[in-house]
Amino acid sequence: MNLHEYIALDAVGMAALLENKEVSGEELLHLSFERLKQVNPQLNAFTETRKDQAEKELSKFPDGGFSGVPMALKNISQALKGEKLTAGSKLLKDMKAAQDSHLTVKLRGAGFTFVGHTNTPEFGLKNISEPELYGASRNPWNPEYSPGGSSGGSAAAVASGIVPLAGASDGGGSIRIPASFTGLFGLKPTRGRMPVGPGAGRQWQGASIDFVLTKTIRDSSAMLALLQTVQPAAAFHTPLFPGKYGEEMERSFSRPMKIAYTSESPVGTPVSEDARQAVLKTVKWLEQQGHEIEEKGNGIDGAGLMRDYYLMNSGEMALLARNLEKAAGRELTVGDMEIESWLLSRAGLKVSAADYSASLASWDAAAAKMAALHDSYDFYLTPATAYPAPKIGELTHTKESRVKLLNDWGRADTMESQQELIYDMFLPSLTYTPYTQLANLTGQPAMSLPVHVTGNGLPLGVQVMAGKGQEHLLLQLARQIEQTDLWHGMKGNPGMTV
Repeated sequence: MNLHEYIALDAVGMAALLENKEVSGEELLHLSFERLKQVNPQLNAFTETRKDQAEKELSKFPDGGFSGVPMALKNISQALKGEKLTAGSKLLKDMKAAQDSHLTVKLRGAGFTFVGHTNTPEFGLKNISEPELYGASRNPWNPEYSPGGSSGGSAAAVASGIVPLAGASDGGGSIRIPASFTGLFGLKPTRGRMPVGPGAGRQWQGASIDFVLTKTIRDSSAMLALLQTVQPAAAFHTPLFPGKYGEEMERSFSRPMKIAYTSESPVGTPVSEDARQAVLKTVKWLEQQGHEIEEKGNGIDGAGLMRDYYLMNSGEMALLARNLEKAAGRELTVGDMEIESWLLSRAGLKVSAADYSASLASWDAAAAKMAALHDSYDFYLTPATAYPAPKIGELTHTKESRVKLLNDWGRADTMESQQELIYDMFLPSLTYTPYTQLANLTGQPAMSLPVHVTGNGLPLGVQVMAGKGQEHLLLQLARQIEQTDLWHGMKGNPGMTV
């Protein structure tokens, strides 16, 4: 097998070749690291690699369905015992995992070979991957642009062909945003579907969930079947899907689907013409297939919901900062964290228990509205992102803007004024990605489909949401689109020479 052939394969395809002994795990691992050596110096997708360990593990891994298939893990929540897991934080730059995460245990059991951990913004808080600790990851379609975040390193690793799939997580769009920016398929499963912990029963109060980024629908389908779980220690549970995702995705719909759509930003920010065109051409195709389409809003105060999202982030970061102070035996200072992490952790100190509970109640109210919408509509379609990828550095604060934020913070002496400053701090990023957070807060499954490439050669996806537990319907729709001209394809590596 040559490198071009390797890059064109997905994980299911590699697994079939391994089973038929047409290729070996050693050969696939060699090709993965050959590609990594070729492109990672430019893309900076990985924070740590583990070639020697992976070679040793090839003979020890269980004979699972994916034994010998290389993959990457995200450098937050996807732990390998004894290996660095820093969450992109300077404070945690030497931290090593005490045990495997439940997710990686399942992946090990399936026989995957872990080539390393991928880059992520500090604590996974941003929609770009430019941590001070490791530097910026870059987009394989054009390295002047970001692959997104927080699973940006994983997106760059998959889109460039280093690995066929990679671990990712999604707390506000961190799977779907990089998928939109790099032309991948990004599925966020239903809350409670995936393993969590150990040591935690929820992530971001249920907003965040671990899964993967893939090139193909069948890979995501296979991973959904492999990783779905009912975990007694977890805070949230979704019943196991009784069917077979791989079979369900190949089925035709038994009736025309009812689909609501909008391209309007839920927070009132501008939307690019490319994003609108991505939605309209998808809608046109759906209409041609006989589905019932209606342009419709969801009736949710998007800006208010985002404020409640940031309030949750504030509380979570305040707790994290308190735990980090205990571990360090000292008080943290502004130099210990990036500006977003620092201000969120300070803002959380002003949040009352009542305000925190009220913010979570707004999630439940939004979930009820979306459940009612799905009583009438099978799918809710929006842009995945309002714009294609930003340029490297465009959404990273400069020294001057950090100073201004700190000066403004000094005058913000109430919870309300601090939360307004937090909202304004994230507004430039939110303008790029206002659509994805809703599914995190309601717990619904949602996906980004690669249906559009802009005039300057950058991908942009559309998002489709479904009711809780309805991933099989999303996979059915995605599989149908995958076989059409709408799906731009991901053959080889756009913008770079193999």
